[in-house]
Amino acid sequence: MNARPDRSVAEALDRDDPLHEYRAAFHIPKDPDGRDLIYFAGNSLGLQPAGTRHEVHRVLEAWRDLGVEGHFHGADPWLSYPERITAPTARIVGALPREVVVMNALTVNLHLMLVSFYRPAGRRWRILMEGSPFPSDLYAAASQASFHGLDPAEAILEAHPRPGETTLRTDDLEALIEREGATIALILIGGVNYYTGQAFDMDRITRAGHAQGCVVGLDLAHAAGNIPLQLHEWGVDFAVWCSYKYLNAGPGSPGGCFIHERHHASNALPRFAGWWGEEREKRFRMTPRFEPAPGAEGWQVSNPPMLMLAAYRASVELFERASMERLREKSVKLTSYLESLLDGLPGEAFSVITPRVPGHRGAQLSLFMKRDGRRVFEALLEGGVLCDWREPNVIRVAPVPLYNTFCEVYDFARLFSSLL
Repeated sequence: MNARPDRSVAEALDRDDPLHEYRAAFHIPKDPDGRDLIYFAGNSLGLQPAGTRHEVHRVLEAWRDLGVEGHFHGADPWLSYPERITAPTARIVGALPREVVVMNALTVNLHLMLVSFYRPAGRRWRILMEGSPFPSDLYAAASQASFHGLDPAEAILEAHPRPGETTLRTDDLEALIEREGATIALILIGGVNYYTGQAFDMDRITRAGHAQGCVVGLDLAHAAGNIPLQLHEWGVDFAVWCSYKYLNAGPGSPGGCFIHERHHASNALPRFAGWWGEEREKRFRMTPRFEPAPGAEGWQVSNPPMLMLAAYRASVELFERASMERLREKSVKLTSYLESLLDGLPGEAFSVITPRVPGHRGAQLSLFMKRDGRRVFEALLEGGVLCDWREPNVIRVAPVPLYNTFCEVYDFARLFSSLL
């Protein structure tokens, strides 16, 4: 998108935006004078939907009025409440409803999936990850390797960009998988890298991994609700994600799991069991023998936190109305508009390390600051922009299509330019 540095262009784009109305469905943080801040940190914590309070209050009222009977009675009995969010979540990640379950926090879910899907044996014992993944993924993988009696330094194989480049080439990753595939038990890739904003070609990576007999898992923390996903069609073995970034379900809200349906009936996969993983009709029978529920629900351990599920529901209902297709279309325009404005600024002070091809990124541009990065970031905060700093020298800017505007992108670029 070639954009003239003129605010009238941004105003026209906002007028023509079919999703512009959704901004009013969110609480926008304000400065001390009551003016809206420019919130470009949705890749870290999404804003609160206006409907969240109502949904949470409904659960509180059921608890108040029904007590323990809220599990079985009322407008939305808690026993079946998760069904209200399973199908919308499945549509967001491109899965069948029976392949998806909302539960736990992201890294807890990752550990539960690794129990089932990381099964080192013989020559096949390593975990392939992208270089510099989100640290929690690395910690989880390393601790799982240690749990199996392996040295994490040897068990984890990291794929790094070529010298002088900031993102991984899919061809290089495929070549590495072909070369080392016989020793790789699990490929664990972040769908969108948190630091660079690169969106990986998950379809090609999955096919390359399966061709070598590897299990393929994804961390979609920065991808779910951000870019189109087709987990079932791609044949990914498992995936995990959080819901407090682009999914706007609140800090610490439950994450999600995807387990492809071909694994549902497998007796060869071990799992950690808990009573909520049993079939719904049997959960309250207190039987001594665990019989997992069919589908992804069988990987549940504990009963879900209803107040947080209510917040989750308030957000996914907005995704249902807006649709991922329309959100993605606007996201590409927003990010491309930001990119075009930044390209008109002097390049001596920063560079964009996020891929230039829209299909290779989500709603984020990572600005590598060549000097005075922390000072610029703090000045942005003082100027009314909430974005994100990542050590050692990157400012992450995430214009989110559900609530950000083209005028905000223009105003950010103008302020950023003045600070350079």
